[in-house]
Amino acid sequence: MKIQLLAAGLATIAVPALAETPVLTVLTYDSFTSEWGPGPTVEKAFEATCACDLQFIPAGDGAALLARIQLEGAASDADVVLGLDTSLTAAAAATGLFAPHGQALGMALPVAFDDPLFLPFDWGWFAFVHDKTKLATPPKSFDELAASNLKIVIQDPRSSTPGLGLLLWVKAAHGDRAAEVWQALADNIVTVTPGWSEAYGLFLAGEADMVLSYTTSPAYHLIAEGDDTKAAALFDEGNYLQIEVAGKLAATDQPELADKFLAFMMTDAFQSVIPQTNWMYPAVTPAAGLPEGFDTFRPAKSLLLSPLEADSVRDAALAEWQAALSR
Repeated sequence: MKIQLLAAGLATIAVPALAETPVLTVLTYDSFTSEWGPGPTVEKAFEATCACDLQFIPAGDGAALLARIQLEGAASDADVVLGLDTSLTAAAAATGLFAPHGQALGMALPVAFDDPLFLPFDWGWFAFVHDKTKLATPPKSFDELAASNLKIVIQDPRSSTPGLGLLLWVKAAHGDRAAEVWQALADNIVTVTPGWSEAYGLFLAGEADMVLSYTTSPAYHLIAEGDDTKAAALFDEGNYLQIEVAGKLAATDQPELADKFLAFMMTDAFQSVIPQTNWMYPAVTPAAGLPEGFDTFRPAKSLLLSPLEADSVRDAALAEWQAALSR
């Protein structure tokens, strides 16, 4: 009897251990995890392949991800960080917290890309979006925008990757004139928001004539709402690229599962979700191709600083921006 009771007790202890489902924790930005973002569909598709529990942890906008990882260090609960971009990857690599992704890079990016730590999952061009029924002839440069009486909403470069992208856009396009450009733009800026969602909401509410967003934003309105009134301004000096990436944390306790997720990011099951949920270009062109409207606003010229260049000019660009807006 004692032997039988002991065996039953051991079985009771062992079953939960055997049944325990491994958890993969992915730190990402808020909009990725929203009900209309890629997160829910990606979670369902990956869990169907991994016998695991995929948990997305939202942490504000893209730039907030790096700040959180820098704060938490190797003690972070995250296994993968998804949503940094190339304006932040040099600083992220310098933390020593990321491990090589080990994935082959065969992608549909508009520029060459080779980074052992960070794997692209989507990309797009920044642009000022407007309502073409209210603004028939948008500015074609930063100088034209500054000379106008148009009101714009932008994002804070300290918390938002689009906001930081705008700093680098002005710097890449105008170099030593960047401070002058910001001084001229200052009176066009209605407000600066912590992230993209707040800024775009203000634009849709009629609080500004233009908002810093993406060339693909009008495609959202066209496809999801049947609204063709939105347009993206293409600038003569070029529009700045954003390449969003994911990276595996070296301290993860689920290294194999993290690798599996990074590999899954390159599959059609992930990439086909990106265009009509994240409203960006996928890093790998889906089998079904791109949705209607994605090629309507395509800049003739792309601007992009390398990760090291972006990191080297970031502080100076931020100082120029702060000085202009504080006047």
